[in-house]
Amino acid sequence: MLHPDVIARLADELAEADRTHGVIERITARHPDATIEDSYAIQARWRDAGLAAGRRLVGRKIGLTSRAMQEATGITEPDYGVMFADTAFESGADIPAEQFSNMRVEVELAFVLKEPLEGPDCELEDALRAIDYAVPALEILNSHIELAGRTIVDTIADNAAYGAMVLGTTHKRPDEIDLRWVPGVLSRNGDIEETGVAAGVLGHPARGVAWLANKLHQHGARLEAGEIILAGSFTRPVWVSQGDVVRCDYGPMGVIECRIT
Repeated sequence: MLHPDVIARLADELAEADRTHGVIERITARHPDATIEDSYAIQARWRDAGLAAGRRLVGRKIGLTSRAMQEATGITEPDYGVMFADTAFESGADIPAEQFSNMRVEVELAFVLKEPLEGPDCELEDALRAIDYAVPALEILNSHIELAGRTIVDTIADNAAYGAMVLGTTHKRPDEIDLRWVPGVLSRNGDIEETGVAAGVLGHPARGVAWLANKLHQHGARLEAGEIILAGSFTRPVWVSQGDVVRCDYGPMGVIECRIT
């Protein structure tokens, strides 16, 4: 693993890039032997600094769970990051472009847990029992590491490229709807850019929640009741910039709209 001083320095670089909305050189270009465990250690140090500064954790995001996202990034295994309360928006919100780097939008479902979920042997059925309800969500990607040539190590260290989420208003329990067939039709300025169905996420979007519980167990943690889990995109990311109006139609799960300002 990387030396703790190197991990601390890289976490500080990412924190400064987040503050200034800048982009840094790939970690793997400078440290080609860096491992996935190194990247989660960098992310954890960044997370802990945020918590120490008074930010409040509201959940986790899972990334790279669909073929569309894996092909778009060239990365073939899922990852996860953390979500702070000050990054959560409601449908209809204005999203300030100046707060993001390499800003893109993804179509997802989010899950709110009614009970804790802990690995190491969680299956889809365990996740469904722990979920209170599903809600449509857009994820705003925020990449502080140069995109060309990046690996899973770079992405994880950068909090899995998470920037913000926009939540819809329609809530559905897992037994009220077949979550696999929730659609997403993403438009930018009135033009349809991406479409997909939630089954693109590991065959069932809640399967990612089970994956995350098992992954967190490896790091001595678990998912807690009340946490929001972004399950991963079932479309490719769409680039957005200041002035864009974003709309996503989730069929029976309603519509999300936001403006990039």
